[in-house]
Amino acid sequence: MAVLPIRVFPDPVLKERAAPVEGVTAEVSAFIDDLLETMRDSPGGVGIAAPQVGVLSRIIVVDVSAHRRGSQEENHGLLVLVNPEILAMGGKQVVREGCMSIPDYTANVQRAQWVLVDALDRDGNRRIIESTGFEAVAIQHEADHLDGILFLDRVMSVKKDLFRRKTYR
Repeated sequence: MAVLPIRVFPDPVLKERAAPVEGVTAEVSAFIDDLLETMRDSPGGVGIAAPQVGVLSRIIVVDVSAHRRGSQEENHGLLVLVNPEILAMGGKQVVREGCMSIPDYTANVQRAQWVLVDALDRDGNRRIIESTGFEAVAIQHEADHLDGILFLDRVMSVKKDLFRRKTYR
């Protein structure tokens, strides 16, 4: 496993749409291991999408269980989602988000409170996952990366909702 370099805004790859993965091969599985290692190496990292390391494939990993916000809620632990598709979502919440690809800022972003996601797991099995709270926010954030959308694109008011990060830990 290897820690991969994170692409940082305004890197153009972050604005591109990722392609579907044809199947979970040994090569894809090894890449997923590298994504996990990269996420775990990042301070406060609870998710990462393949485009953040320059790979335009529809793969995300999310694990909010060790984060203070995620550990207080029910969650699925480690989620590896290949070709994720959000089937449904509901409710509204405003949350403060950060991103490894935009390390100097956080922002208030409106997200759904729950999501229903269809994806393949790391073994290539289809899974339907219902997620709520902080985990649902993390899934939405990472799924956006697959479509070239950054949390900055979802900020309602740059003046009121964008904040310079004091430290990145």
